[in-house]
Amino acid sequence: MNKIPMLNMRPTYSTSIYCFIALLLAFSCKSASTINPVPNITEGVPNDSLAAQKQVDNRERILAHELAMKEYRASRPRAFDLLHTNLELAFDYVNRTVKGKAILTLKPYAYPQKELVLDAKDFDVHRAYLLEDGKDHPLSFDYDQEKLILSLPERQGKEDTLHIAIAYTAFPEKGDKEGSTAITDTKGLYYINPDRHDKDKPVQIWTQGETVFSSKWFPTIDSPNERQTHDFYLTVPAQYISLSNGEMLGSKENADGTRTDHWQMAIPHAPYLSAIVVGEFSTIEENVNGLRLRYFVEPKYEAGARGVFGNTPEMVTFFSDLLDMPFPWPKYDQVVVRDFVSGAMENTTLSIFMEALNLNEREALDSEWDYIIAHELFHQWFGNYVTTESWANLALNEAFADYSEYLWFEYKEGRDQADMHHFNAIEQYLAESEEKQLDLIRFYYEDSEDMFDNHTYAKGGRILHMLRKLLGDEVFFDGLRSYLKQNALSSVEVHDLRLALEKASGLDLNWFFNQWFLSSGHPQLKISWDDTDHENILLKLEQQQDLSHSPLFKLPFKVSIYKEGQRIEKSFVLDQAVQEFPLQNGAGTQLALFDEYSEQLSFRFESRGFENLEKQFLLSTSGLARVEALDSLTSNYSDQLNYLSTIERALEDPFHVVRELALHRMNRLDATEADKSSLENKVLKLVEEDPDNAVRAAALEALAGIGGSKYQQLFYRLINAPSYQVSGAALTAYLDIEGNLANKEELFERLKEAENIRIIAPLADYLTREKKVAGAEWMHEKLVSLSGESLYYFLGYYGDFFASAEGVSTEGAVSSLGEIASTHKLNYVRLAAYQSLFGFIDDPGVLDLAKAIQEKETDEMVREYEAYYLSPYLEGN
Repeated sequence: MNKIPMLNMRPTYSTSIYCFIALLLAFSCKSASTINPVPNITEGVPNDSLAAQKQVDNRERILAHELAMKEYRASRPRAFDLLHTNLELAFDYVNRTVKGKAILTLKPYAYPQKELVLDAKDFDVHRAYLLEDGKDHPLSFDYDQEKLILSLPERQGKEDTLHIAIAYTAFPEKGDKEGSTAITDTKGLYYINPDRHDKDKPVQIWTQGETVFSSKWFPTIDSPNERQTHDFYLTVPAQYISLSNGEMLGSKENADGTRTDHWQMAIPHAPYLSAIVVGEFSTIEENVNGLRLRYFVEPKYEAGARGVFGNTPEMVTFFSDLLDMPFPWPKYDQVVVRDFVSGAMENTTLSIFMEALNLNEREALDSEWDYIIAHELFHQWFGNYVTTESWANLALNEAFADYSEYLWFEYKEGRDQADMHHFNAIEQYLAESEEKQLDLIRFYYEDSEDMFDNHTYAKGGRILHMLRKLLGDEVFFDGLRSYLKQNALSSVEVHDLRLALEKASGLDLNWFFNQWFLSSGHPQLKISWDDTDHENILLKLEQQQDLSHSPLFKLPFKVSIYKEGQRIEKSFVLDQAVQEFPLQNGAGTQLALFDEYSEQLSFRFESRGFENLEKQFLLSTSGLARVEALDSLTSNYSDQLNYLSTIERALEDPFHVVRELALHRMNRLDATEADKSSLENKVLKLVEEDPDNAVRAAALEALAGIGGSKYQQLFYRLINAPSYQVSGAALTAYLDIEGNLANKEELFERLKEAENIRIIAPLADYLTREKKVAGAEWMHEKLVSLSGESLYYFLGYYGDFFASAEGVSTEGAVSSLGEIASTHKLNYVRLAAYQSLFGFIDDPGVLDLAKAIQEKETDEMVREYEAYYLSPYLEGN
């Protein structure tokens, strides 16, 4: 599963809410093109005070979190082996229920059994019976709306095969179990717009079984260490298509205007990976080495889907070759649905994605969804073919899927892009580590949903990266191939992975698994250098983490030495609290870098100084290291830096993130007109020729800062650019130029029907700046039409417009913002709407509304931020 992804644009009205989202959604993956200036370098840290203070600040909250988790979460005991499920389902769109008949084929696993316990949440159980000798034998049962306990007529042994039939009605809307930050709801099966109340939303049904919610729509043993084959017979309205795991064997038209589709999953997989989707979709079909690939989207997004999912065939080939194992299932479907409760879900042969992947053909040019597509695809091997035996071992699913994103970017776009993605994940984990530090494989948690966090994803992926660098590519991937083959179609725990890698490498890896998988925390390193002897620089490392909570780490690492036009790499091992390493670097050394490619997961305290950072920018072969150096140089050393030549060099850097960062830092440049003229030509060339659309957009922004009116014809022309990133930047630049009111009005009229936020945002900003009262209705219409990330970004513009435009009624705006802040399913959208309410705080009743919303908010982090916004207005009350 991939949780709700990181947002790709920063909001214009508040950096604090962006920081909130960075924490809130940290378990997800950032867009690969997002610039995240490297904050892992701390200049001028006095002694070890920062590390000590960080430990003091976090210890109390970490311990409190641990004390809340007292129950050991073992793998579920296997009383029965579920072999097969035969399921007949019909859907009641009016009442949002499911009428079902299930026939389960099971055998006692090891010991004789007199009763069968099934998971069945919020059902009406009409009848249960044993099928034997062609007869129905009614079974008595107890049922508490979660567990269905069936009494068997006699004790059954492991040599016996039972066929248990259950007739029932499932009520997905029942139950009061709250969702989590990762998975926002727990209905298991979802009716989307079944009454057609929303004319702009399709009618759909889809399921979400992870972790234990397949049992919301069929009775089963809802545990990851169970496996079943199944036949699903789905009766659906004839105008819709149905999708499920495996292959469709047949379809029958019914007299009542419905159709019954027969889907068969002939290879066993875990019940939580069973899935169905019903709705109206366009189908795009491809084939790779005989494997059928299909993409399902709403009809109007068919052309865009070819771009969004277009790399899937190459991904399948790449991963199959890398793992020396063809795709292990008979087909692979990918479907985009509305209102999905997570980012995406890797159901076997049928991955489901959130609606953000619904892009038109033009939007698909800027698609940044390869990482999530790779993530769910890799799960088909790691998670589906080989499955974690318990949620405590969830990293055996998710860490691999997370790391697949690195593998894909490395293969497709190069190491620099992969390393940037990798570093963003490090930052996500480190942010979460300030709130909690837990074992990666952890048997104590309050709820299985709690396992879906930045430890399992971001930290897990980084641990695999360290394992790869420790063992080397040949041994690491040989070990993964053995792990897959030895554990095919079965469930695993962390020691299965260790043993496979030990066999491949001939090494004892207990030390690595103990400190990274089975312990908490990470190294907090103070890094210092003594270059008194220029030919034998001394590197000193101090581990400053709290050793009462985290281990003293054994940390293999590399030092890069640049001298005489060459790069030399030396390997060392840190295994003490304080340790010195003579580099024996020799004469002519220009630069030495610790862990240049950020391969080691750690928090670092290091003061490098201007000269070393400048050399790092000029010499390093790592694009990530050059981004880090440029960020620090332009932020902290601008008075010492030859700013112009540094920016000029950065604009020609082969790594697009360096170029983009340089363009964003041009506004700090103080240069002569002649120098600016030379720089302008370079920027203009990037606007017209750069292969990366994000760089082209940043270049347009830079030109606007240099002198927008000079380039108004260029801006006007590029408003028609195919890429929305480029088009939106050009539109913003043009609308920011003073004057041209007639042209701006014409642009608004021409573009006002746009659905893409990159066009909507500058139009909304234009209406606000020009106080266009007539734009109020357009603002209301856009608020209703947008969703997800786009709605989040728009809310700031919406609030600003109605708070500043004179002569416009604010009543409707306050009401709409209050409704969104109170009820929207996405917590970051609720918070954005809540923040926008404070533009109307002087209006009667708004303060009371804000207080009421804050009191009813159930998300703890949202409540805290709401309290922060509210507190200045409550002082003295």
